[in-house]
Formats: sequence, C-alpha cells, structure tokens
Amino acid sequence: MPVIDMILIALAGVGAGAINAVVGSGTLITFPTLVALGYPPVTSTMSNAVGLVAGSASGTWGYRRELRGQWKRLRWQLPASFVGAGLGAWLLLHLPEKVFAQVVPVLLILALVLVVIGPRIQEWARRRAEEAGRSAEHVSPRRMAVLVFLTFAIGVYGGYFTAAQGIMLIAAMGALLPEEMQRMNAAKNLLSLVVNIVAAVAYTVVAFDRISWLAAGLIAVGSLIGGFLGAHYGRRLSPNALRAAIVVVGLIGLWRLVTV
Repeated sequence: MPVIDMILIALAGVGAGAINAVVGSGTLITFPTLVALGYPPVTSTMSNAVGLVAGSASGTWGYRRELRGQWKRLRWQLPASFVGAGLGAWLLLHLPEKVFAQVVPVLLILALVLVVIGPRIQEWARRRAEEAGRSAEHVSPRRMAVLVFLTFAIGVYGGYFTAAQGIMLIAAMGALLPEEMQRMNAAKNLLSLVVNIVAAVAYTVVAFDRISWLAAGLIAVGSLIGGFLGAHYGRRLSPNALRAAIVVVGLIGLWRLVTV
C-alpha cells in the first residue's frame, strides 16, 4: 500500500473516531475513503467495522461519567443492540449489499428529522405525563418497549452497514427519553461499541480473508486517538450545538452516501 494511502486512511480514522464520540456516523468518513482508494464495498465495510472498535472504546471511556444513572435502561438496550448487531452482520454476509444500501439514505433522513423535532416530542411527552399525574422524568413501559425495539432495529442496521447508527440512536432516544443530550450521547457511544464489537467478531470469524487488516489497523490507531479527542471536546458542546453538529454531519454523510 502506498504511504500516501496509509496516511489518508489513518487521518480518516482520527476524524471518524472523533465524530463517532461526539455525534456518530464516523463511518461516513472512513467507508468512502476506503472505497475511493479502490477497496471493494464489502471489504471496506468489514475492515472499517473492525478498525473502528478502538475508537468506539476510547469514546465510550471518555464519556463514562455521563453513563451514571442510566444502567436501569441500558440493561435492556444493551442486549437489544447485541442481538440486532448479530443479525445485521449475518445479513451483510448473506445478502446483496444493494438491498440494504438503498434504504440507508431514507433511514438517515428520518433520523435527522427526529433529531430536529426531538425536543418538541420530549415536551409533548412531558406535558402528557404531567397531565396524567406522573413525574416528567417517568418513562412509561410502552415507551421503553418502543425504545428497546428501535435499539434492536438500529443494531441490525449497525451490524450491516455501521454508518450513522449513532445519529439514529440519538434520534430514537431524543424522541422517547427525558434525558440531556450529553447523557444520551454517552449511551449512544456504549451501544455503538457493542454493535461494532459484535460485527467485528462476526466478520473476523466468518470472513477473515475478506478484511484488509492493514487498513483496519490504520483505522484502529487513528480512531483510538480521535475517540479521546472527540470525548474531551464534545463534552463542552451545548445541547443545541451538539444537535446542530449531528444534523450537519448527517447531511454531509447523506450526500456522500448517494454520491460515492
């Protein structure tokens, strides 16, 4: 591999790690980079998923403080992500890539809309809870069931393609939970880490020879650094700034998805 290609992949890994920690969808940097350098789409997807585990881990560690108090809900979401990721990885290994790739832009647009209108949905849910005599922080069993199902569905998507799963998780939690953006971002990092680990293990066991291990290694080193940087600086963003960053990155990712 030419040195310039190695540098580009490593830099893409740094950017992806930082964006994954702050927003999600860092795959929309590394995946197009690998494709542009001549890697087949499936090889790019697998190599990218393996490489980004390191960045997901560093980003999750950086946001560990915001995870406190969320385990009562995460104990349901984590298994949903785990099972969904396993199914998604199986789909990648058994179905034509075009089948799911055609749906990705639609899902991303829906996620971005939910990110934008999430505060209004939360306010509506808060008013309904108060009218029913419940605490504004109360999450009904119905909403929890919907959240767990959406977490599973996003896990399937993440296990298959990985790109923008963070945006979708933020959108789902923002629409259903009375949580602060930074705390939802911490939960998103942990759930994405689970999905990436499951996908990476599945690809390694079933399709070891289809992974570019040099590219995966370069992405791993870059994303590890980027994850720490993203967690450090991302925590300083206001909820509105973080929401704006999600929308901007999502729109850029959408453009790259439909043009690459």
